[in-house]
Amino acid sequence: MNSFTRTITLACATALAALTSTTASAQSKGLVYYGLQMEELEYRAGDEGEKLLVWDGDAFIGTDELKLRWLGSGEQDLGEGKLGKLENRLVLQTPVSAFFDIKGGLRYDSPDGPNRVYGVVGLAGLAKQWFEIDADLFVSEKGDASARLDAEYEVLLTNWLILTPSATFGIAATDDREAGVGAGLSDIEVGLRLSYDVVDRMISPYVGIVYERKFGKTAGFARDEGEAVDSTFAVVGLRLQF
Repeated sequence: MNSFTRTITLACATALAALTSTTASAQSKGLVYYGLQMEELEYRAGDEGEKLLVWDGDAFIGTDELKLRWLGSGEQDLGEGKLGKLENRLVLQTPVSAFFDIKGGLRYDSPDGPNRVYGVVGLAGLAKQWFEIDADLFVSEKGDASARLDAEYEVLLTNWLILTPSATFGIAATDDREAGVGAGLSDIEVGLRLSYDVVDRMISPYVGIVYERKFGKTAGFARDEGEAVDSTFAVVGLRLQF
């Protein structure tokens, strides 16, 4: 374990101790909350014949003042039968205003290439016009810095039918050839999903379309590996919340 990982681990342990103390006090008052949701659990059919299983979910436990959250996402190539990418984050989150929380913690990636450990700081909440925003800054154990911005907006067509446009932007400060990421704007993903609320936001099947594209050196690294730099997918999935 290198010094970077030890520092992050110590910080997480200290924060977890604070969470334990806070939740123990709140639990006696019945103020501890927990939940689980799968924002995306979907099958993607690509324009080049790709068949993917994609998921993005999180779970939390804590109080209004401090929560521990696990966030996980991944991609399974059903055609080749291999895991394309897997990301797990463990963060502590606390409010800084009526609409935004700050968060910090640890991220661990186990993609096709080398495993990566990152420190994470971020901001999540509702911006003007009720856009849902999730912005994160990552610093890897090698010192590589990158950022990601997720934004989505729900359009209520009826009380049960919801149209959700979304966009994700990836930016890197340095090249990381092993991970296939180049400096600058590295990639974007835009999506449009139409969901039907079956059980009070707990179960919502949906259909939609997703477009992905790599840019700059990231696109060059993909071409060197014989990979496409852009893809369009038809998606069908299920959103769960408990």
